[in-house]
Amino acid sequence: MKLRAHSVSLFEVGPRDGLQSQTRVLSLDDREELIVRLIKSGVKHVEVGSFVRDDRVPQLAGTQELLSRLEKRRKSLKKYAPKFWAFVPNMRGLENALATTVDGVAFFVAASDTFCRKNVNRKQDEIIAELELLIPIARKAKMDVRVYLSTITHCPYEGAVAPQKVLNLVNKLVSFGVKEIALGDTTGHATPFQIDKLLKSLLKKHKPTLFAMHLHDTRALALANVSAALNLGVRRFDSSVGGLGGCPYAPGAAGNLATEDLLYMLQAENLLKEKISLAEVVATSKWLEPKLGAALPSKVLKTLHP
Repeated sequence: MKLRAHSVSLFEVGPRDGLQSQTRVLSLDDREELIVRLIKSGVKHVEVGSFVRDDRVPQLAGTQELLSRLEKRRKSLKKYAPKFWAFVPNMRGLENALATTVDGVAFFVAASDTFCRKNVNRKQDEIIAELELLIPIARKAKMDVRVYLSTITHCPYEGAVAPQKVLNLVNKLVSFGVKEIALGDTTGHATPFQIDKLLKSLLKKHKPTLFAMHLHDTRALALANVSAALNLGVRRFDSSVGGLGGCPYAPGAAGNLATEDLLYMLQAENLLKEKISLAEVVATSKWLEPKLGAALPSKVLKTLHP
């Protein structure tokens, strides 16, 4: 599919997916500052937290208060037109989200039943049954909705995942009213050839606008996988500032695709829809490193700040 200038969008997951696996827990002040820095750099869609129990993921504790703080700053950030998102694992989480002014919610299911149980302690069919209830509620509340569909080619517990499993889940999610499904290469095993094969299978029935890609860079193939998806019409990609991340339920999985690395590639080809300052994102990563007490893995960050 022909690529048009300014057609590709970025979805920033660092403040949620990126922070959840970090050893050091940031204060609410630092998490708020991180989000505001990203917005001021030009990032529009930011996943700011998660409505899970604070004791389950202490790195994301206080999401409700964080959203209250961000709402107070929304007027001063109006020119950036930010969209705040949060991860919602169940009905209780959605009820808490509905009590805030969050713009969008993200749900989860995996193509692997074992990974579903490891991640949220529920079977795949139980998650699907609840999503059938949750998604219409969120849509009726005029929230934007996306679903993370994880382990699209490989599960750390079950091994290779057949494309038909992914297609069956996509069909169900679409029947629930989902308009965006983020396909997750959770362990970073996927190659461009596997992404090509999977997407061609899905695109026989669904339009590429249904899909976003959530790629991990465990084997340094994330950008190659972006290229494969771009060639088949996908135009939305998740990324994480500095390459923060790694899934706590996927042994050996490294960080997400770094926002800086994705920005560099998309801006070099004049593809990015949003006007995002690469220099400001890099500066945010440099600000974040001492807060976390560790160097971040972004390749562009290392190039600009060796």
